Amino acid sequence: MVGLKLFRTDATKSGVTEVTPRLAEAEADVQGLVEVNMETLLGIRFLASEYGTGPVHGGRIDSLGLDENGSPVIVEYKRGVNAGVINQGLFYLSWLVDHRAEFEHLVRDRLGATAAAQVLWSGPRLICIAGDFTRYDVHAVREHRRSIDLVRYRLFGSDLLGLETVASVSGGTRVAHQARRQAVARAAVGVQAASMMELASAVDEALLGLGDGVNRVERKQYRAYQRLRNFACVCPPQRSKLLVYLKVDPKEIDLVPGFTRDVSGLGHHGTGDLEVQLRTPKDVERAQDLFRASYAAA
Repeated sequence: MVGLKLFRTDATKSGVTEVTPRLAEAEADVQGLVEVNMETLLGIRFLASEYGTGPVHGGRIDSLGLDENGSPVIVEYKRGVNAGVINQGLFYLSWLVDHRAEFEHLVRDRLGATAAAQVLWSGPRLICIAGDFTRYDVHAVREHRRSIDLVRYRLFGSDLLGLETVASVSGGTRVAHQARRQAVARAAVGVQAASMMELASAVDEALLGLGDGVNRVERKQYRAYQRLRNFACVCPPQRSKLLVYLKVDPKEIDLVPGFTRDVSGLGHHGTGDLEVQLRTPKDVERAQDLFRASYAAA
């Protein structure tokens, strides 16, 4: 985004005017903007701001939230470049893991007992939002076995906000090629058809191969593929088909009966308004453009 140039077009004068990027006046401005719009911007339900960690730790977590899969999230902000933002966030993340009951109590108060019972502690996340990061920051997060996202922001004009993922590390969820195939096979144990197992493996490979920093989150009802937020959710294979839910607007594509379906008004496991029904390897090939569109939107 540092090299991104944004122009406002003027159809009447057939010209363009550059919109100069800028940093916020203060860190609190970035924090306030994100917290008010956290679910839209990050796919995270906001829980608390400036959350105190008690007299022993003596700190205050900028923002606490719960992501689409039920994973606890800490968001830390810096106006510009600050070498301490990652270490500060990791300090709070360690505190959070040691205070699970307190966090679940907060979730229960804000979102209800059902959300509190479904908190996913296998992959707590740290998101650092700052004006910029150094190459040392990017290297540092790749040395940690935590789920960490470094997000660069820029303000354009008076009403535009840009967010760019600089680095994304999925902690311990990345697995080797063979282990991925074994995990998919285990998920499909109840499905006798070998073709369905192969189909699930092909989808897994396709989604993980869309780009760096894809985080796979295992839930009982579905498997989520996450960038900064979910871009695909795959349900366990059925006898003759595999259902994938994508963050693609069904109104913007031509729906094909038996292949794609608008589920924006229907309840289903996972997240996403477009259901894709896969039955053969050719269907996986047909879905590639939809996979890429959902990945780009995330």
